[in-house]
Amino acid sequence: MALHLLEAFLEMMAAERGAARNTLLAYRTDLAEYIAAHDPVRADAAELRTYIGGLAGRGFSPRSQARKLSSLRQFHRFLAREGLRLDDPTELLESPKAPGPLPKALTEEEMDLLTMGAASLPDSQAPVALAVIELLYASGLRVSELVTLPSGALRGDAPLVTVRGKGAKERLVPVSRRAREATSMAREGLTKRGKGRPQAQRWLLPSRGASGHLTRQGVGLLLKQAALAGGLDPARVSPHVLRHSFATHLLSRGADLRALQTLLGHADIATTQVYTRVLEERLRAVVEEHHPLARLQPSAA
Repeated sequence: MALHLLEAFLEMMAAERGAARNTLLAYRTDLAEYIAAHDPVRADAAELRTYIGGLAGRGFSPRSQARKLSSLRQFHRFLAREGLRLDDPTELLESPKAPGPLPKALTEEEMDLLTMGAASLPDSQAPVALAVIELLYASGLRVSELVTLPSGALRGDAPLVTVRGKGAKERLVPVSRRAREATSMAREGLTKRGKGRPQAQRWLLPSRGASGHLTRQGVGLLLKQAALAGGLDPARVSPHVLRHSFATHLLSRGADLRALQTLLGHADIATTQVYTRVLEERLRAVVEEHHPLARLQPSAA
């Protein structure tokens, strides 16, 4: 092991950089494990990349991964500067990406308002708006998957429907009885208006437009009109928000993360795990709002 290199590095950080005791302790903690399994004089960028990549699987957060990489950078720069190795293998390593913003989701009460708003739209729009909401929210479909559903997608009474998602990968999604009924009514009206056109026979939600089916823009507009009619801010409502709401509400009611990954068609479980942060934020807010101790102000010293 190269513990003597670690000690030399820590001495330099203390003498030349004036590093505080806690900083030195953090460096020691981050680097001791790395040195125990790797030769810092011979390790290359690929070996370091594998080491950093494995931290996520061991439960380290992106922030902790980034801190460990920062320690490795400082250490390997020291080794190169001291002539203990000719290169710095950390130069080409990218820092772990921090998690993106939390998905936006409507509350269950807001979903009820959105549905009521859709039902109050003119007769030419209401059935389609209701079908769109039911399919996006009750099935977790992407809007691109929704608008390209073939006309025979909901034939029969099977509770699951095959959907072709990203990368042409197929998955089964649940379609509720309400969604089937709403879609049947919507299709009846759309087919009548497009009677005689080939697209009326090809797509589940046909349109007179060039694509032959309801467009993503058309779906977005319907949702915003339903939001306005339901007393919601239309800027907060979109097809993507309904998909997020589907996932968030399922997870909050006890759905398994792996099952949710399958329903959403995520290739990587890490994509689905973002919804656990939504629940963490909600639980924290509940405690802060309702727990008696959370409302107590600290006494003055």
